[in-house]
Amino acid sequence: MAPITRIIDANANRAREAIRVLEDLARFVLDHQPLCERLKSLRHDLRLALAGLPVDPIALLASRDTPGDVGTAISTPSELSRSGAYDLAAANASRLCEAIRSIEEAAKTLPGAGSPAFESLRYRAYALEQELLPLLAAGRTRQPRLCVLLTESLCRLPWMEVAARAIDGGADAVQLREKNLDGGELLRRAEALVALAGPRGVTVFVNDRPDVALLAGAHGVHLGQTDLPIGRVRELVGARLLIGVSTGCAAEAAAATTGGADLCGLGPMYPTTTKDKPRIAGVEYLREYLASYGRVPHLAIGGITPENAGALRQAGCQGVAVSSVVCGADRPEAVCAALVRALT
Repeated sequence: MAPITRIIDANANRAREAIRVLEDLARFVLDHQPLCERLKSLRHDLRLALAGLPVDPIALLASRDTPGDVGTAISTPSELSRSGAYDLAAANASRLCEAIRSIEEAAKTLPGAGSPAFESLRYRAYALEQELLPLLAAGRTRQPRLCVLLTESLCRLPWMEVAARAIDGGADAVQLREKNLDGGELLRRAEALVALAGPRGVTVFVNDRPDVALLAGAHGVHLGQTDLPIGRVRELVGARLLIGVSTGCAAEAAAATTGGADLCGLGPMYPTTTKDKPRIAGVEYLREYLASYGRVPHLAIGGITPENAGALRQAGCQGVAVSSVVCGADRPEAVCAALVRALT
């Protein structure tokens, strides 16, 4: 019996420690009360399930042999470092699920063939992992300062020249936004944009099309409210693409950030001729977003110019997305430089 109780004791400790780390991430990084409550409930129910096993708790403690445990001297390089909150959560979520599964299997050797409670706990851990990791994945995204949306019909100069000049002027992100191109031509342009911008450290998004973004080697895809659902896109792209989502109100921001968006577009800030928007979200929505969802990077969008970008900066804006003001300029690099100055 002693080896089995040692397995149960060791993995019970692993599971409790992992839950505590995940709780701290949900509490201090995400400020996410429902997740905190569910993790706390999981920890409580794990304790009850362990107490229900036909093992004397004192015997369980007595079976512990930390000095003689050969596993304490074994480690891998990946265990000694974590690159951020996402990696910390991924490692501990994996530890939690593995530990519960080990307890579940060991408990089957005890009188009564174990407890079905552990299977339920394991499925709950899987669900929490699925919800927690996409929320923390947003922390991997750097906050863009200036993103230029490239649409050839709006460009005074050849669109690739506009892209190059925009980058010269300080754009640190570009988005290929062509609604009416065939898939093959869209892919060709996306590949050309990646070849231009990627070596200069500029983030490249493709509008609407995760398939094209993946094939072109782009960094991300941007989705509108009527495009593919973010959850289904994440199923397709996993962690290979950043996902941006357009939002115009707090409810849309809540859905996007809860769904794991890496970046949210906020707007329109001002009236714009680029897209028909019957409702202006305005600077108040920017402030509301920053107060409630500011952990997820953002780009204010809609009617933004060098003249009004400073007002957004005063409201706390860290990044903007623009289109016609740059695409339609004789000197796109000068407009981008002026926008960057207004934001910094």
